[in-house]
Amino acid sequence: MCGIFGITGHVEASNLTYLGLHALQHRGQESAGIVSSDGHGLRAHRQMGLVADIFDAPVLAGLPGQSAIGHVRYSTAGGSLLKNAQPLFVQYAGGQCAIAHNGNLINAAALKEKLEADGAIFQSDADTEVIMHLLARSKQPTFEQKLVEALRKVEGAYSLLVLTENKLVAVRDPLGIRPLVLGRMKEGAYVLASETTALDLIEAELVRELEPGEVLVIENGVLRTSKPFAEPARLGRCIFEQVYFARPDSVLFGSSVYEVRKRMGMQLAREQPVPAADLVIAVPDSGVAAAIGFSQQSGIPYDVGLIRSHYVGRTFIEPQQSIRHFGVKLKLSAVKHVLKGKRVVVVDDSIVRGTTSRKIVKMLKAAGATEVHLRISSPPTKWPCFYGIDTPSRQELIAASHTTDEIARYVTADSLGYISIEGLGEAVGDADRGSFCTACFSGQYLLGEMAPGAPEQSKLTA
Repeated sequence: MCGIFGITGHVEASNLTYLGLHALQHRGQESAGIVSSDGHGLRAHRQMGLVADIFDAPVLAGLPGQSAIGHVRYSTAGGSLLKNAQPLFVQYAGGQCAIAHNGNLINAAALKEKLEADGAIFQSDADTEVIMHLLARSKQPTFEQKLVEALRKVEGAYSLLVLTENKLVAVRDPLGIRPLVLGRMKEGAYVLASETTALDLIEAELVRELEPGEVLVIENGVLRTSKPFAEPARLGRCIFEQVYFARPDSVLFGSSVYEVRKRMGMQLAREQPVPAADLVIAVPDSGVAAAIGFSQQSGIPYDVGLIRSHYVGRTFIEPQQSIRHFGVKLKLSAVKHVLKGKRVVVVDDSIVRGTTSRKIVKMLKAAGATEVHLRISSPPTKWPCFYGIDTPSRQELIAASHTTDEIARYVTADSLGYISIEGLGEAVGDADRGSFCTACFSGQYLLGEMAPGAPEQSKLTA
């Protein structure tokens, strides 16, 4: 769960990268970094914290050049430490190189063990560093060939931006698990980002989404593209990006995230209706579009029953359990005059451990709601993700060991209903379930090496 941004061909590359990372802040809040190139060498600044707190005018002035890449990080394993902040930056026999990575390599631990046995010394816990070691050891004649050879040895999810002194390379894994888009500014600069919302902020036009398995090289304003990897039997775009992670104003996998989430809510209302209710509310912000869809389909009026403070991080991705629990009260407050005496349908995007949902339902009832019917715009989350989304171990996932009725009783809701996997597929435009990964709901992992129940401590992460 990270965000990446890159630009080449613009005199204010670092400043625009700063803005792009700001638009992608929801994808990672632990650390941020920018590496720039002036054509002669790379310069880097990485720090723990939020983008706006890290980069000021003097810092950005120290990152000159017409090309830059940036990264906002959230770790799913490995320490929340400065040594793991990205982009990673190295000097090797072929020159200087920086890499920003969104994803998760499932065979990183095995590769790292082999590399260390051969004498490699690792400076971080990030799986991205495995790619850099493999690249540096490659005997291929060109940089692109070295990179491709390295990536042929890794398995898992990766959207990468790689910066050298004179080129910017973007790569998306063959399954297309994590998003990556190409844009262009009026001045001619090319832009790459995890989500289109970053393009919108800097007024760049969306050109297209990178294809799964594509390697895109930009050098001296010229684009070269290739697909050097074997094509998989099916794609594996992460459906949780549509459910929760992406910003609703983004266009993701060819669809408006907002419209997809609204369709999820409409499908949820068809599958899990509430016969008698006075209003529909959302758990903001990621539940808003689905709640609007539920309201439109059901005819139950939509209102604002929960107010979110925007001065705390997203509950789901806070790394420490103590912060997550305390953060519910910091983050959400109930609007008593809207809720008092009402039968309420509350729509949320997912239930992970159940602790947050329990606090929300209790908060609504304490504010005077006479009934609270919880509706979830994704299926029960029963399996951990190994491809770059922070879900906990299966033992911590409440739906892995409890029925829907048992969960409803635990969260103290009057009823609980989830959208079906089939209904979710309809909402995202993938009714035949041939292009999205739904492993967190179904347990059907795309890569056989990560079978259900495999030890999570074997993971390293970007």
